[in-house]
Amino acid sequence: MVQARRIAFWPLLVLAALLAGCASLPAPLQQIPSTALSDTGATRLGRATAPAAAAHPGKTGAYALPDGREAFAARYLLAQTAERSLDLQYYIWRSDTSGGLMAQAVLEAADRGVRVRLLLDDVNTGGFDTTLATLEAHPNIEVRLFNPFASRNWRAAAYLTDFSRLNRRMHNKSFTADNQVSVVGGRNIGDEYMGIEVPVEFTDLDVVLAGAVVPEISASFDAYWNSPSAYPAASLLPAASPDEIAAVRSAWDGLRASPLAAAYLATVHEMQLVRNAAAGTVPLEWVPARLVHDDPAKVLHPPERKETHMLPHLEAALGVPQRELILVSPYFVPGKQGAQALVDMAARGVNVTVLTNSLAATDVGPVYAGYVKYRSELLRAGVRLYELKRGSLPMGEQDKPRERHGIGGSTGGSSGASLHAKTFGVDRSRVYVGSLNLDPRSIRLNTEMGVVLESPALAGRLARVVEAEVPANAYELRLAPNGSVVWIERTGAGEITHNRTPETGVMRLLGVGLMMLLPIEWLL
Repeated sequence: MVQARRIAFWPLLVLAALLAGCASLPAPLQQIPSTALSDTGATRLGRATAPAAAAHPGKTGAYALPDGREAFAARYLLAQTAERSLDLQYYIWRSDTSGGLMAQAVLEAADRGVRVRLLLDDVNTGGFDTTLATLEAHPNIEVRLFNPFASRNWRAAAYLTDFSRLNRRMHNKSFTADNQVSVVGGRNIGDEYMGIEVPVEFTDLDVVLAGAVVPEISASFDAYWNSPSAYPAASLLPAASPDEIAAVRSAWDGLRASPLAAAYLATVHEMQLVRNAAAGTVPLEWVPARLVHDDPAKVLHPPERKETHMLPHLEAALGVPQRELILVSPYFVPGKQGAQALVDMAARGVNVTVLTNSLAATDVGPVYAGYVKYRSELLRAGVRLYELKRGSLPMGEQDKPRERHGIGGSTGGSSGASLHAKTFGVDRSRVYVGSLNLDPRSIRLNTEMGVVLESPALAGRLARVVEAEVPANAYELRLAPNGSVVWIERTGAGEITHNRTPETGVMRLLGVGLMMLLPIEWLL
């Protein structure tokens, strides 16, 4: 019976591939370009930020969001406060508690007359078409899907016929209100990012931004919004019926009234950021800032076409490290050139530290297999490697009893935690916060964005977390006398040496071993 079922499966797969292959994207539409609104100085957000911006010409006000609930609160407040426009660009927008609450807040903004432009990568929108069509049906909301699937029902099979195109994704993340305040960083919209208890919670980092860099973020959004890869949702999805629209709105009303959502919103409203925002006293640090991002045309060209890549611009903005380089990346596969660059840097006396996920903490096993190949080389050169323990959250100073302030911290109650922050610090003076992972997919295939802040305060905070708190929450990797890699765990009783990656089952280790035989860098 099992063999018969397997045989019967293959004709279905072939049929699905044929159906997916028959689907085609709509012809490009001749659309009038849409751009960010520039006359928003009289909005509430414009009036709130204008005095400080005038006192710091050419600079950007920044406020770090290491806590998932704060990250939700910042976006939720912006959706509730916006008067003219919301420009939202995301790789993932879940239909869970935080995703539903945020979507309802965006819909309510549109009900108030706010113009909403929602740009989503299409790879994670499966099963979400009716909700997207409901948003698109609103006269003040336009939804576009980046590099979309032509077939809405046979997505997996579409990879068999259109892999080279569908393998290129938009990983950017930004939330901009009234062209006055933005949130950028590593978080998508979903419970695992926003501090709601889930089986695996991501520890991450975003920043709230006001001032000089915000128009740059809006210009980047416009470039993606008007690019040939951004398709109007109306050209891909059937229109939502009145009954479907009513059902989606009713579901969101029910969600907000649910015990989980009500308790979460109550906690969010108690946060210091919310109280400061109400009082107009959010403590922004005003610093020089630079936006770096890939050209949206990156997904239309071979990966070797580097003129559309952001990495050279990021390297220029961060500058050449003289004393210290800290790299926090959940998915770390430096490749031969990247590994050699770190080795050379360490050889000239730069203290290089890398924090990534352990095999137990990572949610993407193939990435760990790609990273394993470079560990020994980096350790021999003097690069310090740390791997986050499963369930550990590297935190910063606990200034307030109910909130934790650090780099990539959270206060959720998940049973497991996985690093998701992408932040790099140079010489305790400059820091990058954004969506870029240090792996071939981010660098060569996907589009990414982020900001470089000339902020000794934030860069110094990152360094202090790495020095004081990461060792307690992560394994330090070292080379044993025989040349093998060992994992050092610090406990109250001293150091414990593990000869293989801890907290990991034999089957997962075996799986990584098998994946190491594949050209992982080309699959990521």
